[in-house]
Amino acid sequence: MHCNQRRRYRVSSPPSEKARHAVALSDLAPGATDGPVEPRLREFLIEHLAPHLTEHRLRRMHTVVSRRTRWLTVVLEDIYQPHNASAVLRSCECFGIQDVHVVEDRNRYKISRDVALGASRWLDLHRWRAVAGQTIDDCCDQLASSGYRLVAATPRKGAVALEDFDVTAGPVAVMFGTELKGLTPAALERATEAVHIPMYGFNESFNISVSAALILRELSARMRSSGAAWKLDDEATRDLLLSWMRRSINHSEDLIECLLESAGSGTDKEGG
Repeated sequence: MHCNQRRRYRVSSPPSEKARHAVALSDLAPGATDGPVEPRLREFLIEHLAPHLTEHRLRRMHTVVSRRTRWLTVVLEDIYQPHNASAVLRSCECFGIQDVHVVEDRNRYKISRDVALGASRWLDLHRWRAVAGQTIDDCCDQLASSGYRLVAATPRKGAVALEDFDVTAGPVAVMFGTELKGLTPAALERATEAVHIPMYGFNESFNISVSAALILRELSARMRSSGAAWKLDDEATRDLLLSWMRRSINHSEDLIECLLESAGSGTDKEGG
């Protein structure tokens, strides 16, 4: 269907001359916005998607993205209770942690909408599924190759107390296990460090969602007050901003197609 035949979205104004000339014809090919977006096209889309958001929502996005981090990330191994899984996502979002790695071995990861309160919309979920032949080792391999320290959240002997853990020594991937058994032997074997929350009662463990909230709050606070390079760089910030805009605008892909058609039409006329 042609852009001007769509009732749901119409481009309110043609792309600016500056934006038109910034976008190469090759950028306007079908599928150009699938996956990572070339910087010129990204800036074009940000400029022309912005009017479709309220000023309040756009300001909020800019504020929140400036506080986002990938210095800390979370690995959830085979979590099977939707309530706990969703509560961890909510904590990650609240503490500004962008990436969550979910390893699905025996249990499929399910999100409870009432608990997560839309947190997953703002996060990047990386799923490692046994049905696809992916394991905790594959997840750990990728994180290690990206420079992350693999840190098990466990009360085992030798684990560093949370208040003594050095979050500034390098990017941290905190691994959490199931509610009953904790991390599997395979995950514990891959961990290069371990951290635990000191406890002084008869119970020897917290609920996973509580454990994640306590650990992430402590590490996030100390990370932000340190000299570590925890913020996203400019490119990652702009990429994430565009991603959030696309997720927030209803039928954004239809709108983007209209924008690209309009830009392509204007470029063709200028060159014709």
